[in-house]
Amino acid sequence: MRRLRYLLPLLLVAYLLTGISQVGYDERAVVRRFGRVVARPGPGLWVGLPWGIDTVDRVQVRAVRQLPVGFLPEEANDAPGNPPGQLLTGDQNLVNVKLVVEYAIDDRDGEFEQYVANRDQVDRVLSREAEAAAAEWVGGRKVDDVLSGRAALARRVSDQLPDRLAPHRLGVVVQRVSVEELAAPTEVQDAFQQVNQAQTAIRTRRNQAEQEARRQQSEAAAAEQRLLREGEAYKQEKDALARAEADAFLKRLAEYTRAKATSPDALAAIWREEMGKVLAGVKDRGGRVEVLDDALGPNGIELNQFVPTKKR
Repeated sequence: MRRLRYLLPLLLVAYLLTGISQVGYDERAVVRRFGRVVARPGPGLWVGLPWGIDTVDRVQVRAVRQLPVGFLPEEANDAPGNPPGQLLTGDQNLVNVKLVVEYAIDDRDGEFEQYVANRDQVDRVLSREAEAAAAEWVGGRKVDDVLSGRAALARRVSDQLPDRLAPHRLGVVVQRVSVEELAAPTEVQDAFQQVNQAQTAIRTRRNQAEQEARRQQSEAAAAEQRLLREGEAYKQEKDALARAEADAFLKRLAEYTRAKATSPDALAAIWREEMGKVLAGVKDRGGRVEVLDDALGPNGIELNQFVPTKKR
């Protein structure tokens, strides 16, 4: 009886101590009394009513949680039919999609209580909605576009998740969505790799052809500019020569006009001068000049006398 008398106060003290909680510096807490929220204590010591009356839920709110979504290789062999994360593309091909969703707890009043109330459903709902958003994006595209669209897929899921999660009131904020795996199933990866290699070879040859075309176009444009410059220079040269010859003719005509006024034989003198230049030019080019008087006959000039005799 004496032991019981001492034990009862100790049990009572221990029971009352269940109403004391320590909230960490990176935690937030919500206190529910018979299911109704009565307090939201911050970091520090909280003293409330004992267990059975008050329930204190403490949650780390500064940590960013990572949730793998979609294709999980360790579960693929055990899943009947298509495993989770194996999605159908718009052209009826299968691809394995694995996402990583990073989220944090919304510590605002009201939102935090929603998280505490629904914490057991957060990962399941978040995974389902993320995979549904990914399936919509994959189903609207061909397999080649899907396999090369990691960034677009991550952006699409990240943009859609807030609206998809809003009706569930989970009290979480999606921080980031990344694509960890986006590939064809293992059974057909060799075939996809061969197709990708062929497509890469086609793109390489197309790029080479385009580069060669651009090089030839550049050379043609350079040749065109060069010919235009040469043509313009030739034109300017001929124009200058024609102007010089015209100026010389006009000067000579003016001289003739002045000389004619004082000497009637001025034209004959000019003719003899010009003929002298012509004959000198003929001689310089290897020609010959002979007197034609000896070649005159009854029928005029006998030109055959000027044809050189053939050597035997």
